[in-house]
Amino acid sequence: MTAEVGFRLQRLDLAHVAAGDPAAVAHRRALVRRGAVPDLQVREAARATLDDVHARGDAAVREANERVGGGRLDGNLVVGPRQLAAARDALAPDIRRALDQAIANITRFALTQVPLTTHTRIQPGIDIERRWSPLRSVGAYVPGGSAPYPSSLLMTVVPARVAGVERIVVASPADRDGVSHRVLLGAAGLLEVRALIVAGGAQAIGALAFGLPEAEVDPVERIVGPGNAWVTAAKIEVSAEVAIDLPAGPSEGLVLAAPPADPRRVALDLITQAEHGPDSPAILVTTDAAFADAVQRAVERRLATALRRDILVRALSEHGRIILAPDLDTAIDFVNDYAPEHLSVDVEPPEPTVERLRNAGSLFVGAWAPESAGDYATGANHVLPTGGLARSSSGLGVEAFGKFSQVQRITREGLAAIRDTVTSLAEVEGLLAHRDAVTERFREDGS
Repeated sequence: MTAEVGFRLQRLDLAHVAAGDPAAVAHRRALVRRGAVPDLQVREAARATLDDVHARGDAAVREANERVGGGRLDGNLVVGPRQLAAARDALAPDIRRALDQAIANITRFALTQVPLTTHTRIQPGIDIERRWSPLRSVGAYVPGGSAPYPSSLLMTVVPARVAGVERIVVASPADRDGVSHRVLLGAAGLLEVRALIVAGGAQAIGALAFGLPEAEVDPVERIVGPGNAWVTAAKIEVSAEVAIDLPAGPSEGLVLAAPPADPRRVALDLITQAEHGPDSPAILVTTDAAFADAVQRAVERRLATALRRDILVRALSEHGRIILAPDLDTAIDFVNDYAPEHLSVDVEPPEPTVERLRNAGSLFVGAWAPESAGDYATGANHVLPTGGLARSSSGLGVEAFGKFSQVQRITREGLAAIRDTVTSLAEVEGLLAHRDAVTERFREDGS
């Protein structure tokens, strides 16, 4: 497939939706109700791999690596602290500076997110503490294989460190030559990761969830991070035993733009999103048909000389869209229903529109806010809900690396104040032992 004559982004006119056109209505519904969970066949295959890892541990992970890729040539599954520290020390100065700045910015933003323990006096004698505490161990999956993603390592590990997690384990596949990228290893060394498991897909999630006994890597308490369909399926499968952040589908981006926005910049933002992979949606929503045409032409010009043109053209042909809205209100309604992972806003004036955009993982406001700035360096997290989950879920933050416990302190005076409420409701529900646990306490002290 090429980007020459005949290549056009698919279009949906929301005026046709409003008029009740069946094809347009179905097109809109398919976009906004797409979902992030892999199909049943992928889940079944992931479950089989997980069952094998659970039963056979290290050997099963090693064999899965050999079968589907992602392992080291020598078969070793774990890169330890000493090797990670050596990779850190070998980083080129410019790369080290870039990593240091990104870490500093992510840390600064994460520090504002640390949850607080609260104390509430309900009434005299009844005090409730909502205590936040960090998890003891976390596993971070970092995509790899075709390309290294040290940025995803930073986005998952830095907030875990800010939260106070004691033990952080990373899993990431090696490339096609069986080599782990030196910058990825160096970033793990910078952040004092305890161990890096060299595996991808479902076997990597199994290694984090169940541990690697031979390599002396214990199971973790929560698994976070983005990944492909097999990673997502595996996370869903282990979620009954190990907490996860959320299922994540292909990365997706939406641009809400209209004149005086520059069509060339909008085209760059769409292509940036398509670069994530051939299954990544990249969507323009606009109120101006002439502007849409200008963006289409700008995309074609950029694709003609793009380095990853085959991937870009496939993503844009299959998952790219131009959505024409009759007015800004209709455009905003579509964006909120679609709930994109990344949302770029380039309309004038921007802030009244931004205030009305409720559902997006991360918003990029204005002509000087490309998605790539947030992917690498602003400090905002790039591990975000996809598949419409931004309607109800947040991006990865410090709170994902801890939990709240309730601590209830009750005196005799406090229990006396709620005695009748407890006994009445317990009797209604037929739970007489619950009633007696209260009444017998007072009978024992003669009251």
